[in-house]
Amino acid sequence: MTGWFLIFLLIVTIVFIVVGTARYRLHPFLVLLAAAYGLGLLAGQSPTDVVGAITEGFGGTVGGIGIIIAAGTVIGVVLERSGGAQVMADAVIRLVGKGRSVMAMSLTGSVVSIPVFCDSGFVVLAPLARSLASRSGRSMATYAVALSMGLYATHVFIPPTPGPIAAAGELDADVGLVILFGLVVTLPVLVTTYIFAVIVGDRVFIDPDTVSIEDPSEGHDTPPDGPDRAGPKVWEAFLPIALPIGLIAVNSFATAVLGEGVIAEVLRFLGDPNTALLLGVVAAFVVTARSGGSSLTQEAVTRALRVAGPIILITGAGGALGSVLRSTPITDFLSESLVLTNLGIFLPFLLAAALKTAQGSSTVAIVTSAAIIAPLIGSLGLDSATGLALTTLAIGAGSMTVSHANDSFFWVVSQFSGMSTPQAYRLQTVASGIAGVTGIIAIWVLNLVF
Repeated sequence: MTGWFLIFLLIVTIVFIVVGTARYRLHPFLVLLAAAYGLGLLAGQSPTDVVGAITEGFGGTVGGIGIIIAAGTVIGVVLERSGGAQVMADAVIRLVGKGRSVMAMSLTGSVVSIPVFCDSGFVVLAPLARSLASRSGRSMATYAVALSMGLYATHVFIPPTPGPIAAAGELDADVGLVILFGLVVTLPVLVTTYIFAVIVGDRVFIDPDTVSIEDPSEGHDTPPDGPDRAGPKVWEAFLPIALPIGLIAVNSFATAVLGEGVIAEVLRFLGDPNTALLLGVVAAFVVTARSGGSSLTQEAVTRALRVAGPIILITGAGGALGSVLRSTPITDFLSESLVLTNLGIFLPFLLAAALKTAQGSSTVAIVTSAAIIAPLIGSLGLDSATGLALTTLAIGAGSMTVSHANDSFFWVVSQFSGMSTPQAYRLQTVASGIAGVTGIIAIWVLNLVF
């Protein structure tokens, strides 16, 4: 079977994934598994080998990131339901100052979206954005764009959000390095999108006092301890995020500096992403109990697992597709293609951007791109620890390029900020494009330096 026919099969597979998820609204889990079966069989693999590759890839991927995604989702739901997300938002605004309220909105989004999904984060914080816009006399569009891009940046760049975790697991990247470089990449993204929000947002005036925003709790169950329950203190709100991130960073330090020994072994155990995120869950539960919301925890876990389940399954199906790809001659042919290998760090970005723009889901774009790119890492010259972390981030940058009508976040932002659809294209879509391009430029510079 010729190499070019195999490339044709890969292109058909990608088109099948896009059409199945975007045009026919099929669940990505089923589409990715069907793509894995079809690709393996049409590439000449025996049925037994195809099934073996699928089950091995699915099991390996879920085993690597399943607990992490579930625990991270639990932390996010607990913070959202206990009022911790709002406490963090208020703390950032106090720190930055209401005089710099647009910047505060951007930074607030970037902090809240580390544990909380960006869609939920925008719903929770939209009333705050409207209040700040009304007090300042500025356009709601300015605050909405700053908030949405702050949420979006950490959603695709910084674990423990599911996308970066899934890509890091598929690529076997060091999560600590992904967090470290993700923080670096997030900064220029926040700067450029903040400038865009201030310049363009103010020109598209949306009167915040005319924007009707639903109660953020609508569509969510009322916290069992009632609306008058006291929220957590500032340090308590940040603890469930700071603890696992700090432990994961310590793990990377122990591996790189301490080598062997009892201390290094203990630090590696505590800093393993699975352990670190579970300790974050414990911290979230303790914080909730201290603020009088002990009965919230079981409800939060149930809801979080309903959210995390599909993501884990989609990620596992992406791992199955990647396993099938690695078992075919396609990767060998791609590895010998100078056109592709010369793209280096830009190849994962372009692939993720194409998938994101075509089918709308950042998670599907990340999972699919990581599965396709993983076998090519060596040929792209990105098989070092730094290269793997930056490849993870390059996929993340592509997965936010661009947000438009087939993206649920596009509609959340437009509906909760009073944007018309043309205004949302001018603001949200363009801003996400700027964010993605800024991100890949920053990643490219880091790749040159490190």
